[in-house]
Amino acid sequence: MDWQKWQDRYDTADSPLARRLVTVQERIRLALQNCPPGPLQVVSLCAGQGRDLLGVLPGHPRGQDVRARLVELDPRNVDVAAEAARSAELHGIEAIAADAALLDHYDGMVPADVVLICGVFGNIVDRDIERTVDACTQLCKTGGRVIWTRNRKAPDRVPLICDWFEERGFEREWVTGPDELQAVGVHRFTGQPQSLLSGTRLWVRFLLSELPCGGHAATTKSCW
Repeated sequence: MDWQKWQDRYDTADSPLARRLVTVQERIRLALQNCPPGPLQVVSLCAGQGRDLLGVLPGHPRGQDVRARLVELDPRNVDVAAEAARSAELHGIEAIAADAALLDHYDGMVPADVVLICGVFGNIVDRDIERTVDACTQLCKTGGRVIWTRNRKAPDRVPLICDWFEERGFEREWVTGPDELQAVGVHRFTGQPQSLLSGTRLWVRFLLSELPCGGHAATTKSCW
């Protein structure tokens, strides 16, 4: 699988993934708008080409306030994200080629105002989804927001993911309706952030839930 070419799916007008990207961008705009004045920190797990955040920051009133770390395994996608940030003169954006499942890669950037977990939950098993949700108490500052996605293919895990967030002190702020195949959720953290546990791995492998044949395979795929 060519994960750089896979990104082209977002260019198909009115496709579920294209609609999801637009929705995520809308939620990022609102999240940044609602952040307190001053410098802002954003982290993105499995950031791909950074189309979500980098599609918002240019021209946004808070764009130059943002420092962000985009963590993505495919170096070609990292190069695309880094060039997009340079072209937009977004000097606070750092795109790194690294394993997004390792918490070590967020050291120095968390707790963050916005945590992006897009394209992840549909490709890892339930126990790893819950582990990642639990780690958000280390990644997100009090009052910060996690913006996440998950498809609603059977079994629909969106209600369970919401429960896991809310059990950990996150307040449900917004979730797409059940008729939208690619769900987007926003949870605001009301608790106190925990110290980052270096050496922690959130998931071991990805399951390709979006293969055209409907099958699964273990891989180190780019998550966006």
